[in-house]
Amino acid sequence: MSLDRFGRDINYLRISLTDKCNLRCVYCMPEDMTFQPREELLQDDEIFRLVDIFAGLGFHKFRLTGGEPTVRANIVNIVKRIANTPGVQTVAMTTNGLMLDRLARPLAEAGLQRVNISIDTLDPNRFKTVTRWGKVQDVWSGIEAAKEAGLEIKLNAVVVRGYNDIQDVVDLAALTLNNPWQVRFIEMMPFGDVADFQRAGVVSQDELMATISESLGFLTPANSGQLDGEARLFNLPGAAGTIGFISSVTQPFCAACSRARLTADGRLRMCLLREMEVNLINPMRAGATDEELTAIIRKAIWFKPWGHGLAEDVIPLNRVMSEIGG
Repeated sequence: MSLDRFGRDINYLRISLTDKCNLRCVYCMPEDMTFQPREELLQDDEIFRLVDIFAGLGFHKFRLTGGEPTVRANIVNIVKRIANTPGVQTVAMTTNGLMLDRLARPLAEAGLQRVNISIDTLDPNRFKTVTRWGKVQDVWSGIEAAKEAGLEIKLNAVVVRGYNDIQDVVDLAALTLNNPWQVRFIEMMPFGDVADFQRAGVVSQDELMATISESLGFLTPANSGQLDGEARLFNLPGAAGTIGFISSVTQPFCAACSRARLTADGRLRMCLLREMEVNLINPMRAGATDEELTAIIRKAIWFKPWGHGLAEDVIPLNRVMSEIGG
């Protein structure tokens, strides 16, 4: 068990495998994004070494993110190696779904258990507007492949005012009526060069619930009112699935946070919305022992911030979302 100074058990590591992505979503990165050279990112053996160390510290849930994790070379082998690490109980992935039509089954066979698939609208034209490059049918093919492979499915929608905040939300919420999925609506969070756009586009949980209830019926709290990770869950009448709201801006859940994030370039970030990072790649490449790396990680965990500073207008500017891994 790895406790921080507030007594929280930090046991969940989100690993960004790459800062690259095959989409350019308006809330995530500029269209002309410049990515880091491959040699500056964690290599496979470095990731595996750190996973071993984190597992030894009591971390048991690992989520692979990006950028887009499925564009990483050897992704199936990476999943298999992590899934077979002693102490690892859960391996999940957040993906845009574009490559799941061919990767879902190999990933499931390698040990992947869950996928969070990003789909911000079901409308082809608005999907192209939000993602700049994408086709919604390609994502839907990935969802179907994940279903056939037996993966647990959650759908993530980042809601952007003026883009997908009304009918799109209703259409996505309606998917839970007949599918045993969790559809999760995520408030935009401000980062880096696109912070002003993100702040202006925030749609609150209260607004989203009102929009959904008006069209589909009253939302009832689910999961005994407990958070599912970072999501507050609700059910529509007679629905097979659940609707989740991740409201980091308007309803923070910092008291229940158990997460740490490892960026693609080897920095340990203990709060998504704080700039503080601990460099692991440099000491590792300079010859640090496992014991020395463990000590660095333990110290970072101990000093994990209580939460973000958005209410005090403290905005992380050193990275955009794709460079952190969400």
